[in-house]
Amino acid sequence: RRVKRDVLKDLPRKYEQIVQVDMSPLQRRLYKAVLAKTLPAFVNGNNSAKRGHMYSMNNTFMQLRHCCNHPYLFDGAEQRDPTTGEYTNDEHIVLNSGKLMVLDKLLAKLQERGSRVLVFSQMTRVLDILEDYMFLRQHRYCRIDGNTPGEEREDQIDAFNADGSNIFCFLLSTRAGGLGINLATADTVVLYDSDWNPQMDLQ
Repeated sequence: RRVKRDVLKDLPRKYEQIVQVDMSPLQRRLYKAVLAKTLPAFVNGNNSAKRGHMYSMNNTFMQLRHCCNHPYLFDGAEQRDPTTGEYTNDEHIVLNSGKLMVLDKLLAKLQERGSRVLVFSQMTRVLDILEDYMFLRQHRYCRIDGNTPGEEREDQIDAFNADGSNIFCFLLSTRAGGLGINLATADTVVLYDSDWNPQMDLQ
């Protein structure tokens, strides 16, 4: 039985890089709209009102995270065909999110050099958007989140780790994919968003 200290000696050195990302114009508008709606009531209210607003503030923080991750997390923000009203999956899904613009460029470089990538997010709805992106760019991918049945979970892992596998990306929810999964055939990890608890990201 190999223990952790023995395995660590065989692993390549880990390099970490934090990438600062600007928001898209749509993200900025939504971000300012969320603040304009909530902040005055909290700042100008009395102590009792402020206590009553704490739940509202927590909800605001989540909405601001949505703004930063992708504006299409807000109902009605997604771009639709002007004649049919149907959602269209094209370049706007990338151009309306600063994070996705950076991820798009990063994945292009990683694919060119033959890397295989794990992309983690806290939100399953973000994974839904990333699936649309994978389809747009025709990247082969797998996905595991909290709703993935155990048998399908194992099938996805086996498919990714198989000899000669051409699956480029694995999309995972941080809490569902952080423990008990062996995806050692990947060489790059992207944390699309950070957990409130840094220990979750370290796992």
